[in-house]
Amino acid sequence: MNIKIPTFLHEFFGERQNIFQLTVIFLFGVIFTSLLFIYYSNTFSEVALWRNIFAFLLIFDIFSGCIANFTKATSNYYANNKKKQIIFILIHFHLIIVGFLLGTSIWAVTLVWIYTIICAFVIISIRGRNQTFAAGLLLSIGIGGTPMLEMEVYMLIVSMLFMIKVLYSFSVNHYQNRI
Repeated sequence: MNIKIPTFLHEFFGERQNIFQLTVIFLFGVIFTSLLFIYYSNTFSEVALWRNIFAFLLIFDIFSGCIANFTKATSNYYANNKKKQIIFILIHFHLIIVGFLLGTSIWAVTLVWIYTIICAFVIISIRGRNQTFAAGLLLSIGIGGTPMLEMEVYMLIVSMLFMIKVLYSFSVNHYQNRI
């Protein structure tokens, strides 16, 4: 069953979204972000509360967006508007902000962010079926290379899901609904 999404949430979920998928997106974000903060609670306990709250919200957005961008509603919403695609990519500083908030390895996080953003622009410039192949290749290179950077394990998890979110689940038009 699909529901109409309020206009101010179109950038997150598209114009009409399947209620089951919407529930899964939310649960995935809440559960995995909470698990990350519980499992690495010793690390997060050393950070100011306001930084933890802000980081939690940004990580929740990364994790939820990773799944939301795979939905037909979100994919089609952006596939038909190049300007919105470019803006979406340009505003995604989440990873760098999370690294700063949690006092983590900013250099490694910045490298992952730069790689992800460049690859996202490359992928949205490709049309047709080659887009999925190119995105898969670039994602595989990124996921293979990211663990070689020196960063905390929790940031490695966040970095890889950020890469999946922006480089693959957002940048690929999974449903090939182009105008």
